[in-house]
Amino acid sequence: MSKLIRIGTRDSELALWQAKTVQQQLEHLGYKTQLVPVKSTGDLVLNKPIYELGITGVFTKTLDIAMLNEEIDIAVHSLKDVPTVLPKGIVQAAVLKRGNVKDCLVYKNNEEFLSQRNAVIATGSLRRRAQWLNRYPTHSLVDLRGNVNSRLQKLEDNDWNAAIFAAAGLGRIGLRPEQSFNLDWMLPAPAQGAIMITALENDEETRAICAEINHEDTETCTSIERKFLNLLEGGCSAPIGALAFIKNEEVHFQGVLLSLDGSKKIEVQRTVALGKHEELAEFCANYIIERGGKRLMDDIKVASKDVNIYSTKTLTDDQKQLFHDDVVSESSDFIKISLNRMTSKVLRPMPKNVIITSKNAVEALLMNFAPQELQFENIYCVGRRTKRLTERKIGKVKHTENNSKKLAEYLIEYIDGTEITYFCSDIRLDDLPTILKDNHIEVNEITAYETKYDAVKIKDSVKGVMFYSPSTVQSYKQENDDDVIAFCIGDTTAKEASKHFEDVRIAKVPTVESVIELVNEYYV
Repeated sequence: MSKLIRIGTRDSELALWQAKTVQQQLEHLGYKTQLVPVKSTGDLVLNKPIYELGITGVFTKTLDIAMLNEEIDIAVHSLKDVPTVLPKGIVQAAVLKRGNVKDCLVYKNNEEFLSQRNAVIATGSLRRRAQWLNRYPTHSLVDLRGNVNSRLQKLEDNDWNAAIFAAAGLGRIGLRPEQSFNLDWMLPAPAQGAIMITALENDEETRAICAEINHEDTETCTSIERKFLNLLEGGCSAPIGALAFIKNEEVHFQGVLLSLDGSKKIEVQRTVALGKHEELAEFCANYIIERGGKRLMDDIKVASKDVNIYSTKTLTDDQKQLFHDDVVSESSDFIKISLNRMTSKVLRPMPKNVIITSKNAVEALLMNFAPQELQFENIYCVGRRTKRLTERKIGKVKHTENNSKKLAEYLIEYIDGTEITYFCSDIRLDDLPTILKDNHIEVNEITAYETKYDAVKIKDSVKGVMFYSPSTVQSYKQENDDDVIAFCIGDTTAKEASKHFEDVRIAKVPTVESVIELVNEYYV
């Protein structure tokens, strides 16, 4: 028993408490020990959430390096902070008997905010954030980082209603406020409440010593939880909760995976006999995966990457799946459409020649009139989709072109008569009506719908923007600069984009899918 065991630990109050607990147990058995405090990256970088630091094992990496350099013999960690795959050469040497596994809510004034629509809750954990939003979707969540002491102080200093902590951490250093309670409905992080000891794989003497203070039931339960986490490919970057406990010679397990915003939740519960639990984690992980977990994890992985392509029109899930693997997209509608009321006067007399350039005009007509009222003799369209919708809802289309200018050029040659009615937006390009009027064709413009700009400020990481109409370009420019590639659905949109962007690219055919293909070509 002459070996001196150097115990590596973070230097926070909680980490030191845990290391001293290990030290006391080892010295109780007669071993000599020495504490070696080391600052971790997680303690030093306080201005970003854990999941944005870009490395795994943010609270363990510094101690891992110290151990591999043989500056310490063992390291003491909160097991929930340890990556499920340890660095080569380092192994789990022991787990102490588990403490309180629950999450704890510390509140400032009273608990009335729990029944109110608006409240501000602080946490740096994606898991806690997602579970809280699943239960209280209208509340706001703010990031909270630092050690237990500093987080409690930040709660005191800010205008927040409450913050979420691990109950074990508060209890171990005697800092749990009276105004707090356990969140029994919230599933903890895998291995929460457990203290882990690591050692070098080839240091058999130290490993044998640590085995003397290992708590077998805690090791069994936390191993199941961590295997479940590993199989879901989780870690700090995914909202995953898990809890296993042993009762009456049975292992009871609960697991959950949520979307980042808490709107989606997949749960699993299973109980097996102790001794037959080897496949419990795998069964529960597969259960989650088969019920949408794989898709959810894929979405989480994409959301954790920097967005590099933005669509000025909301994309469907099927369209998002068409992107190249290197594309991380976001989308929203940069224009909002308001359909106008039209009186029967627009149909008296019934227009013989009609131009429809968008599905919005089709919808506006059908909102005001029954299909049988729309007895147009000649219908001219821009775009194949507009044509298909028109023929399905109103009547046969005589001719269609990919853009307004080409349609105008066609009408100059082939229109039957010298008058045409154009169902358009309040915001439209001048090409079509100007060309027709210059060639002595009278254009009766009916404002069928209004286009309202609704742009958002895009992130600096965005390299390219997808545009579908001149209006989306104009809307984008109200909030953003020109330093992006403009991926355009057609010539008319590209003409407007060319006024603002140096690099303008045009899809082969005027469809969203073709614009996505254009984006993919850039990333191949």
